[in-house]
Amino acid sequence: MSAVKLMVLYPQPKNVAQFEQDYQAHIALLHEQMDIPTSDKPYSVTKMMAGPAGTAPFYQMFSMPFPDIETLKAVLSSDAMQVVAADASRISSGGEPVVLIGKDN
Repeated sequence: MSAVKLMVLYPQPKNVAQFEQDYQAHIALLHEQMDIPTSDKPYSVTKMMAGPAGTAPFYQMFSMPFPDIETLKAVLSSDAMQVVAADASRISSGGEPVVLIGKDN
């Protein structure tokens, strides 16, 4: 089990079909920039569903585990991840994505 997780919450997009298309290209960019083989998926993507209060404020969550906070900080400060982060902001038409760092208990 991982020590820490990077989570990115994407607000409800203005155009879901466009977001989905852009997100596929964004994931390809992540694989390219981070040298992740296209056959590997070291992350998870969760689509949000409506709950008791109605539509969720977020459309989906990207989550990627890291062995420790030092590794995560190194990845986040890399030039490659800066390219990916800028693209995440570009595709998030419903507002800026929310970036969270957490750990499992």
